[in-house]
Amino acid sequence: MSAQRLTMIFAGLFIMVSMGVAHVMGQVNLGAVSWLWVTFFVGANLTFAGLTGFCMMTKMMKAFGAK
Repeated sequence: MSAQRLTMIFAGLFIMVSMGVAHVMGQVNLGAVSWLWVTFFVGANLTFAGLTGFCMMTKMMKAFGAK
């Protein structure tokens, strides 16, 4: 596995774990609808992209003409 993919996995996991710890400590209420869910899904997408090599954002950027 490449260093880039490992970095994506660890970054995504750190985002999700930090949000989980903040929820357990009472600093964030993940039970309510809020913009923090966007942060959680960014972390989940980073982890998924690192594990599988597929990133939806990359696909969308390429569709809009990015190289």
